[in-house]
Amino acid sequence: MKIEFFGTGLMGTGFVRHVLELGHQVSVWNRTPAHAEGAGHAGATLAASAEAAIEGAENIHLSLADDASVDAVLEPIAGAVPATTWIVDHTTTAPTPTGERAARWLARGKRFVHAPVFMTPANCQAGTGLMLISGPQATHAALLPLLATMTGHVAYMGEAPDRAASFKLFGNLTLLGMMATLGDVNRLAHACGIGTEDAFSLFSQFNPGQMLPARAARIAGGDFTASFEMTMARKDVRLMIEEAERHDVALALMPAVAALLDAAIARGDGAKDVSAAASLG
Repeated sequence: MKIEFFGTGLMGTGFVRHVLELGHQVSVWNRTPAHAEGAGHAGATLAASAEAAIEGAENIHLSLADDASVDAVLEPIAGAVPATTWIVDHTTTAPTPTGERAARWLARGKRFVHAPVFMTPANCQAGTGLMLISGPQATHAALLPLLATMTGHVAYMGEAPDRAASFKLFGNLTLLGMMATLGDVNRLAHACGIGTEDAFSLFSQFNPGQMLPARAARIAGGDFTASFEMTMARKDVRLMIEEAERHDVALALMPAVAALLDAAIARGDGAKDVSAAASLG
């Protein structure tokens, strides 16, 4: 199969190396030519232009920065993309413009699908990790044989073309929220005179991530029978903020958590489980 890759940063180059190892013919083009050199050294053909890159390509893959960069690359070549060629966008993009993009390409009689990934550059090169895809089931079925070789698992997210974009943001929001949480743990540890490595050693024995699916199920099911009462959770947040302030340290995330809990308590949820604060009530 002849495959074109637009976007040869760390992720794109990892994908290119992997599909080359699978025996596919790969051409690449990047708006900044120097960024394509790594893919060229791996054996990909460096195209002189985007139009030249897609000549004869059965699939066009993109791994770019955002919605604007996807449109900047694709729109100028819209008339040159054959109706039989799949455009597979792995870029993390926003749901609304992704849905609009899919509709625009469908109206042109072209094949576009969004398939974002939870994969590091190492995953891309090894063909491991998780890839999401949404759109008509026939699209999923047609692309699955190739996409399944590019990742450890392909998860079909549903018919609406923007659903994969939504679920990718859900996942990244969770990852970034974890980072913000660790930041406040680090700040509170500093206030308590405990080093970062020492504080984080807690997580070799206590794994909060194991509780995430159960907490999510409780919120989704609306079961807020208290196992960690809201008012007690709010007291603990107060203790964290006050202790940090005693040592002139400001927590970044916990004040927002305090406001969330205060709003839930104000609406009468104080005796419920703390997970009730995550409801839209």
